[in-house]
Amino acid sequence: MTTADQTTATQDVARLVTATELAELKDRPGVVVLDATSIIRQPDGDGFYDAATGRDVHEEGHVPGAVFADLLEDLADRSNPDFWTALPPEDFAEKIGALGVGNDTTVVVYDQGQTMWATRLWWNLRYVGHDDVLVLDGGLPAWRAAGLEVAAGASPAPEPRTFVAHPRPELYADVDSVAAAIDDPRTVLVNSLDRATFTGERVTYARAGRIPGSKHIFFGDLLDADGLAAEVDQVRETGDAAEVIDGEPSVITYCGGGIAATYVAFQLARAGRGDVAVYDGSMTEWANNPALPLETGEPVA
Repeated sequence: MTTADQTTATQDVARLVTATELAELKDRPGVVVLDATSIIRQPDGDGFYDAATGRDVHEEGHVPGAVFADLLEDLADRSNPDFWTALPPEDFAEKIGALGVGNDTTVVVYDQGQTMWATRLWWNLRYVGHDDVLVLDGGLPAWRAAGLEVAAGASPAPEPRTFVAHPRPELYADVDSVAAAIDDPRTVLVNSLDRATFTGERVTYARAGRIPGSKHIFFGDLLDADGLAAEVDQVRETGDAAEVIDGEPSVITYCGGGIAATYVAFQLARAGRGDVAVYDGSMTEWANNPALPLETGEPVA
């Protein structure tokens, strides 16, 4: 498949909407707007982060009519000690239906500025078979910058809808599939973390380094100075992106907890790779298991 064919085939699964476009769209029948914000508290220097729900931030200010989608407490598997672990598709379907989303709903997702929370929910929805999802480019900061009204307080409870999951297991990667990918030329692993964490210079998780053989596409390099999504041409010029986009092997992205990796998957989909899987456990899971290999330093060409 050529790059042009890939882009045509996947353009409808990774769509951006501007703030002004959302202002015209949000009140139409069949449209649900979800605020997917979570909070990461990252210590200075080395050390593991802490997480918090974004509900309070949502109630301080949100797109009018938006419903808060709690990725940490409600839309994650709380039986797993790691943050944000994906729910089984049937459980997720029940939870997302309670937020007013049905199989025929147009969903607009946004967050309070990093976009990776919005794309995490975008990926969650794709994983259960729902492609009619738009991501607000630049999140709430872009909405504010456009001079649009911001609401405060708790959002009214939405009318529940029935959502039936149609899982796409090919978009989900677990620890076993990632371990198998290390020596498999048919699969490319992509680390979405900053360069210092990628090389092991910075220790954020239980052990330093990356999964052996990983390519590097830092999710922050796919945002412009205003926090908007980088254009597709710029995406192709970032790190190992062009090789990943144009290559034949399958692709698995990972990061710390399966969040930033979804933003890279989203941008790769915009550029033509709509088949990217996300390693849900990412480095939080991998580095905690001393039996699993890691490598440090700059990759050997």
